[in-house]
Formats: sequence, structure tokens, C-alpha cells
Amino acid sequence: MQKPFQRVIVVSLLVGALMLGGCDSPKQQAATPTTSPSPTSTSTPDTTTSQFPGLPRLNGKATVVMTVQGNKQITIELDGNNAPISAGNFADLVQRKFYDGLSFHRVVRQPQPFVVQGGDPKGNGSGGFIPAGSSTERRIPLEIKPKGAAAPVYSKTMTDVPELQHKRGTIAMARSQSPDSASSQFYFTLADIAFLDGNYAVFGKITKGLEIIDTIQQGDKITSAKVTQGIENLKK
Repeated sequence: MQKPFQRVIVVSLLVGALMLGGCDSPKQQAATPTTSPSPTSTSTPDTTTSQFPGLPRLNGKATVVMTVQGNKQITIELDGNNAPISAGNFADLVQRKFYDGLSFHRVVRQPQPFVVQGGDPKGNGSGGFIPAGSSTERRIPLEIKPKGAAAPVYSKTMTDVPELQHKRGTIAMARSQSPDSASSQFYFTLADIAFLDGNYAVFGKITKGLEIIDTIQQGDKITSAKVTQGIENLKK
């Protein structure tokens, strides 16, 4: 059994690697992640339309087929029922063909399987999506729905068990220290990673082609991504 002190070091290294993939300035990226629990409510009403105007939403589920390494296909189920803004943001970027041609800039398999991360237009872990006509990145709030809750909680980390957990093959938003710093970067989990639950927004899972993420190497490109089902659930 791994000693507690050794496990703390491993967890710190892995989370640090993920945090560096956020979208803030280099100084902010290097900061220690904030994981302190905040009070949460399990009866928060669904006020996301007025609370976060202008952000796309996925009201239901959708399917995305992502082609990587030339012709290998990964099928992803986006869960807008439990993460409408995070799933909607991703579906919108797929529709814009934003991810086509981008690379996986971070792959962490040591000291244990962790994540495969992509979605950065700069290719170095510091970029995000900048809408046409804007000089700033689109940012989306940290969005986590506690298990059994009526609606997600926003902009807060938590210790509640989330509805969408970091199981092997899930897809989630990468961010820096600020909870509301996610933009376009996402990651696939290479193993069950429970210590990320409540700190990062999971918004879907791989339903076909799970074995492909085990072969992705740093620098491999996303050939294309396309919403194949559920596009009618995307509201802009």
C-alpha cells in the first residue's frame, strides 16, 4: 500500500500538471490549486440563462465523434442534463470546428495514468477560445452538480459527491487556479481519479473508442470533431 505521504506528493504533482493547462497568465498557472470546500446547496434553482448570459447551453444530451491520429474515432456522449454550460461550450466549439487540427499538448501517464489534454489553440497550455470580434477569451464557470441535486452549483469547489465523477474515459474542462477560468481546454481521464471530483467540471464520457486514448501521445492532432446527434439541444 502506498504510504500517505507518498500519495500526497503524487496527487500534488498530478494536479499541478493539470492546473498548468489552465488559461490564465503564466504566473497564475503556476499557483497552487484551491481545493478548500465551500458551502453548497442541493436545491439551487436553474437560473443559468440569466446568471450567465451569452454562453451556449446543451439542454439534454448530444454525441460528438472525434477523429484523432488521422482516422481513429472516439465517440463522446455530452451530458447537458447535468452540466449544461460545460457541455454546451464544448458542443459549440465543435460546431465551429475550433478543435480541428489542434494537438494534445499534455499527456500524463507517470507516475500513474492521469489525463490526455487538448483544446489549446496555442499548443502550449496557455490558450483558449477567443470569439470573433472579441479580444478576450470566452470563460465559463466551474459547474458541478451534487449527486441528487436539482441543478448544478457554479463557481465553487466542493466536497459533495458529484453527479458526474472522474471515472476512466470521462471528459472534463481544464482550468487554472480561478474556478471560472475554463475556456476551450479539455481532458480525457486515463483512470478513475476521485481526488479531482468536486474541483473540475466533468461534462461527458467516452462511449466508444476508449482504448484509443491509451495510445495518444503528446503532439498527436485532432483530425476533426463533429456533433452527430443532439445538435437540436444546443442553445446559443
